[in-house]
This record gives sequence, structure tokens and C-alpha cells, in this order.
Amino acid sequence: MSLLTVDGVWKNYHQHSVLRGIDLEVAPHEVVCLIGASGSGKSTLLRCVNLLETVDDGAIHLDGTEITNVRADADAARRRIGMVFQSYNLFPHMTVLENITLAPIKVHGVRREEAQAQARELLERFGLPDKAGEYPDRLSGGQQQRVAIIRAMATQPRLLLLDEVTSALDPTLVTEVLGVIRELKEAGMTMIIATHEMGFARDIADTVCFLDGGVLIEHGAPEQIFTAPEQPRTREFLQRVLDARRL
Repeated sequence: MSLLTVDGVWKNYHQHSVLRGIDLEVAPHEVVCLIGASGSGKSTLLRCVNLLETVDDGAIHLDGTEITNVRADADAARRRIGMVFQSYNLFPHMTVLENITLAPIKVHGVRREEAQAQARELLERFGLPDKAGEYPDRLSGGQQQRVAIIRAMATQPRLLLLDEVTSALDPTLVTEVLGVIRELKEAGMTMIIATHEMGFARDIADTVCFLDGGVLIEHGAPEQIFTAPEQPRTREFLQRVLDARRL
């Protein structure tokens, strides 16, 4: 059984269709990478899955339950989904520990002592054990993004969504964030990752999906997509990437 099913999803903005009948299935422990040019619909798809955007047609199911139904409990669905944004979205007036423990305590009802212990374990696991008392502006971009990922993981989500999490980083900091994501994959985390890092997508994904103009043009195993894509638009996109020396 799929953990997530996206069935014929459309999303329109001011009579412009940003997503056009997207179909996608994600199995437990699967890593799906969304690739495509800016404006292709990758971020919008993630926002629809996390119910930050309402879909105009189609349905999204999580663990067999339709979460896009108007009678569905959106907050309950979001509690099972973690999302990490490219701009970190950490609260600047809170310490790292406070950022990480806020949702477990306020949303999930975890005792403060337990939430803090779990947060410190995650900080240790991802190489930031000495940053619990720091404020976000005292951290590098890579460290802030790692904290954002830890914050999403602190709620023990069924599904983790990552939206271009390296695009705001200096190239020298990208490696440390990609290392965290690679470790999450090894631990069995189910993830959907929108990324411009083609080499990383090829290395980490179980399935690669190419979006263009709001349409899921092609999907398959990384080796198939990157070495023998079937659709001309996929080949054109990858050729442009190759020409830019990004693959």
C-alpha cells in the first residue's frame, strides 16, 4: 500500500494552471526527487501535499485517508507530515532548542523534558550538539538548514517534504545538508525532495519525477531518467543542465 497517493491533482492561480492532473504514488521508505526548471510546479506540489495550498481538482491520500476532503482534519494530516523550506523559517527570537521543541510540545503534547531530550539526541546525531542554546542568526546557513531539518524530524513525521533546501546556501555548505538527507534515507525516512541538484537526485532517489509546465512528464528510476529518458522534453531539460555543467 502506498503511503501517499496524488490522484489527478490540479492547482490554478488566477486562471493559470500551475499543476495539471498530477498522478504520483510514494511507497513507505521511498525517496522521490522532483526535478524541473523553476516554475515547473515542484514547490506547489509539495505545498499541496502539506495542505498549505488547496487543490482545485483531484485528491491526495495519506495512509489511505483522503486529506484533501473538505471534511478532513487538516491539522491532523499536517502533524504526520514534516516540511523543510529553502528559507529555513526558523523563529529568530527562539534558541535552536526552543525552535526544535515548539511543535512537539505545543502541537503533539509531548512533555517538555522529553521533547528537549529528543531534540538534544537529534542535534547530537546531526553534528550540532553544542548549538542548542544558540539563536539562528549565530549559525551558518548550513547549520540553520540542518536545524530546520531536525525541527521537522522532531515530530516523527510519516512523510518528509524538502523544498529546494540547498538553493539558498553557499556551495561550500551544500555538502553538509545533503549529508543529513542521505542519512535520513539510510534510516528509512520517506521523502519527497524538490531539487536542482541533479547529481544528488541521481544518487539518492528511488524515483525521479520530471515536471514541466505543471505536468509530470516522466518518472522512473534515476538511471533510466538520467541516461535514457523516454520523453523529448525530459531529454531537452537534461541537455540544458548538462550544458550548464550541473549534472
